[in-house]
Amino acid sequence: MRVKCVLCDKIDILDDELPLAKRLRNRPIHTYMCDECNERIRIKTENRMKTGKFNLYKHRIDKEEW
Repeated sequence: MRVKCVLCDKIDILDDELPLAKRLRNRPIHTYMCDECNERIRIKTENRMKTGKFNLYKHRIDKEEW
């Protein structure tokens, strides 16, 4: 299966039997990110978390009034 990274437009080939390939094939809303982009984002996020100015907002759960 040919996939394209959403950030750098690099085209990779995945084995058709991999769970990631099946997930991409069955749910088109999922996107693919190559290993280099994924690693770069992970490192930058960790560096931002170390500064103390990074806020990870969690979803607020509203209580139903029923």
